[in-house]
Amino acid sequence: MINAALFVSWALAVVLLDCFWRRIPNWLVILGLLLACALAAIGYSPFHITLKDAALGILAGLTALVPFYLMGVMGAADVKIFAALGAWCGVHALLGLWMAASVFAGIHAVCLIVRAMIKARQADTAHVVHVDNGVVRTGRARHATFMVGGRRATPYAALLAASALASLMLQTVGAMR
Repeated sequence: MINAALFVSWALAVVLLDCFWRRIPNWLVILGLLLACALAAIGYSPFHITLKDAALGILAGLTALVPFYLMGVMGAADVKIFAALGAWCGVHALLGLWMAASVFAGIHAVCLIVRAMIKARQADTAHVVHVDNGVVRTGRARHATFMVGGRRATPYAALLAASALASLMLQTVGAMR
């Protein structure tokens, strides 16, 4: 039970930091890696994996997302969190976590687009009055943007961690049957 509480606490910290500050400190990533490996080594992983599975998960997590980081479409924290989740969940869970997080990232992108379209329509209906060389002119304001809260990117590490939390919850519910 403590092993699951450690994971849930760590994953919630990742979610909150990524959503609110878009920064995940390296100490939190390292703590997650150490906890995951220690619990796997003593046979108390909340995801029931071995230390070998944790090591393979770290390697697979890094290998899978580093190319996206190198292309500039993903942050370094996203890659590091995916590797840490590989240590917690094992290599076998990573594809499912990646797919779930990507679906939610797509939903997030659609929400950003819809919000930008609504803002653009609202701006189109608002007339702007300005003075140009002593002549009063009216025009339409156009300020479409894909930014939410001053940020453009999707909090992908948060989505990965939330997917792992959901996985643990489903695993726990399945074990209770």
